[in-house]
Amino acid sequence: MSQSPRPWPRLRRGLELDYHILKVRTDVYADPRTQHEYPRVFIDTPEWCNIIAVTPEDQLVLIRQYRFGIQENTLEIPGGLVERGEDPAQAAARELEEETGYVAGRVVPLGSVHPNPALQGNRCHSFLALDCVKRHEGQQDHGEDIAVELWPRAEVPRLILEGKITHSLVVVAFFLERLRAESAR
Repeated sequence: MSQSPRPWPRLRRGLELDYHILKVRTDVYADPRTQHEYPRVFIDTPEWCNIIAVTPEDQLVLIRQYRFGIQENTLEIPGGLVERGEDPAQAAARELEEETGYVAGRVVPLGSVHPNPALQGNRCHSFLALDCVKRHEGQQDHGEDIAVELWPRAEVPRLILEGKITHSLVVVAFFLERLRAESAR
């Protein structure tokens, strides 16, 4: 059995740059084997949440929005930041309603992942929202421009395999949903 790698001690904390939704800094760490110093970038961001919303007619409530990193519109599930002190399930239900105007009848936790543990310490929590009903047109945050689309739930594998859904955290949410369904059998 191999020995686990030792923790890298942080020698110095770098200057932090605050970009409102995230903070970036470069800390210096020591390699526990050689004691050589290495700078490592750290992105400090709040917890995130995603929610797979399903209507009583087995339609998915998806959103399409512009993503600056790839400079394209993407097809995704609703989601966003978890406010400080907010329960992730409540945040997911809030994001669903704000972005789409749909309200969940029931919210089921699917699991959580570290989005990128090489650079970030936060988690992304995924949920399944059942019996979602449209209550209003939604109240998007400033700087959001979201289009709501309904898709048959059975289309998810095709949408992912054909590259229509490419956001990794959305794909993870659907994978977690499938794992939960398979383990319940």
